[in-house]
Amino acid sequence: MSQPTPIAVIVGSLRKASFNRKAANALIAQAPASLDMAIVEIGDLPLYNQDFDDDSPEPYRVFRERIRAAEGLLFVTPEHNRSMPAAMKNALDIGTRPPGHNVWAGKPGAVISASPSMQGGFGASHHLRQSLVNLNVRCMPQPETYLSQAHQLFDEQGQPTERCRGFLQKFIDGYAEWIAAQLR
Repeated sequence: MSQPTPIAVIVGSLRKASFNRKAANALIAQAPASLDMAIVEIGDLPLYNQDFDDDSPEPYRVFRERIRAAEGLLFVTPEHNRSMPAAMKNALDIGTRPPGHNVWAGKPGAVISASPSMQGGFGASHHLRQSLVNLNVRCMPQPETYLSQAHQLFDEQGQPTERCRGFLQKFIDGYAEWIAAQLR
């Protein structure tokens, strides 16, 4: 039996009661045994500063190593002003530096978004995908998943509703197939 594939899960929301963190935790719980998924925190990363390229602070080094060790990536993002949150963009930038050391490059990944809006984070998802193409992340094309009206998709304990579990299961099953195909 082969070992599960290590997957770095990047959650773009820093809010404690984040719908995106709830979605990420549910995806981890619903993931098939072929995936070893863990959230890689981005909230304590200092803002990217090129002055740190030659001597990076410890949070940068730890973050880059965790991404480097992953064989796949999963981005779970809210939408801030029709784009990805600043913390997500900061993490992307830190992972590409110093020049020539892009820890994202060549890895298969996927994006899922959750928002209380009717669009479910569509704008954020597409801006993030655009950046990932530039970083040489092979993004899963389908199923695209936008969790709209996310405030209605989780119960008081933060667990997904039955309807939401179905969306998440379809997504995580598709993601597991995508990862397996990309790593053959």
